[in-house]
Amino acid sequence: MKEQLKKSYLPMSESAYYILLSLKKPRHGYGIILYVKEITKNRITLGAGTIYGTLTKFEKDNLIVSAGEEDRRKLYKLTDDGVWLLEEELRRIDELCKNGHSILEGL
Repeated sequence: MKEQLKKSYLPMSESAYYILLSLKKPRHGYGIILYVKEITKNRITLGAGTIYGTLTKFEKDNLIVSAGEEDRRKLYKLTDDGVWLLEEELRRIDELCKNGHSILEGL
């Protein structure tokens, strides 16, 4: 199952990465939009279509689950598979950075 998740999601799009990352703490769709905007210093503004389409796919693949409601908005949170997938993506990104620095510093 986990290998299938890797094939389906890695490499991750930047929006998918930030949506998943923002769910370390339970958040609703609008909360995700605000949080991603904040941590990227307004560089990324997610649209509602992107958010809800991605959340639906993540929920179907058990990367996130419902975590109740807040102000009549559905909250989502990461599952163990979601955390695992984020860690896999971070390892991939770390390798990219390490190789890039190593090669550029060697020029």
